[in-house]
Amino acid sequence: MATAKTSMPMRTILICYVGWMFDFYDLALFSFLLTQVGHEFGLTLPQEAWLLGAGLGASGVGGILFGLLADRYGRKRIMGWTILLYSLGTAATAFAPNAAVFFALRIITGLGIGGEWAVGHALVAESVPAKQRGRASAWLQSGEPAGVALAAIMGLLVAPLIGWRAVMLVSGSTALWSFVVRKYLPESTLWKNATHGKTSGSENAAAHAALVRRRAMRWFFSPQGAGLAARALVLAMFKLGTYWTCYIWLPKFFLTRFHEPIGRSFVWILTAQVGQFIGMQIFGRVSDHLGRRPAYTLFSVLTALPLIALATEWQWLLEHRTYFWLTMATLGFGSGCTAGFGALLSELFPTEIRNFGMGACYNLARGMQLFAPVLVAACAARWDILGALGVPAVLALATAAWVWTLPETRGRDLTRIPS
Repeated sequence: MATAKTSMPMRTILICYVGWMFDFYDLALFSFLLTQVGHEFGLTLPQEAWLLGAGLGASGVGGILFGLLADRYGRKRIMGWTILLYSLGTAATAFAPNAAVFFALRIITGLGIGGEWAVGHALVAESVPAKQRGRASAWLQSGEPAGVALAAIMGLLVAPLIGWRAVMLVSGSTALWSFVVRKYLPESTLWKNATHGKTSGSENAAAHAALVRRRAMRWFFSPQGAGLAARALVLAMFKLGTYWTCYIWLPKFFLTRFHEPIGRSFVWILTAQVGQFIGMQIFGRVSDHLGRRPAYTLFSVLTALPLIALATEWQWLLEHRTYFWLTMATLGFGSGCTAGFGALLSELFPTEIRNFGMGACYNLARGMQLFAPVLVAACAARWDILGALGVPAVLALATAAWVWTLPETRGRDLTRIPS
């Protein structure tokens, strides 16, 4: 296989892509099964909101835990374990006798989900040429809309036929991908060189690895490193907050508030996911050409505009279906800026703690989305659809502005990030 300096490592990207697609599928699936699960367990609206947030909250802990493990034991080994964990957690929910057990199993699933993202993105970022890092990150992140589309198919079309428990059980088959990771995924050469250097012997290599990790961790908790991580965390909170306060409730809004049939609701969601997939590919190229900050600002504004239109003119849009299609497609396209986190975060942290830094920022922000369903439910109760969709619109505009507090990192050499 060609080296990362001369060509794109397609095998690495493909294996990580599928792992992330299944990761996001398992996370998003429950939002499409919420009505069935809530009905069987007799849940109230606030209880449904907390159940939705369980996996998101646990993903923050999983991101930190598995990030530390991946920096110590390698990207490849830990990725296999995270996929196995979230897959088995999903399968086990098929046998949950009550909401409390279901909640606990969603936490287990969330731990694996949180760990997988940073491992895959760090590995890809460390394996591709710097000038193509943005588009490689975008290709990997585009497993997200593919995962949501698959979850929509299973949740909206298959679950009414076979039941939510059967869907959860079948979804556990994603565990088989962990064996593909173990056999075929190459380890990051950059990680091996950074942590083991040119030392010989297992004792010398282990001592060297421990030394560089301690040095990098001291930098991370220094004023410079902590300040940078805090700004990255806030950006991730704004952007992921935009996504989750929007998409986690749209399926329910379409069915219950917009009074759209299941088939048409599926088409609206799928339209947004297709738009997001296209948006991610274009975002990757824009960020490699113009820079990370201009790309984030442009796409975040493109996310806010259709949200404002849906919040204020949804009745008119439903009467004029062509414009509703365009609005949903634009919403998905703008949401493509989620594809920028792999490249941006990998370019902020040194190799010795890259997985930890990326996992902490991204997954703590995702873990904070535990409160997203609760916030949207409260705003919807007070201001109806205007309140519910106004939340992600405000967060999208905050993302567009906040990204400028971070340095421009386009094309940065990952071997020269000081610690």
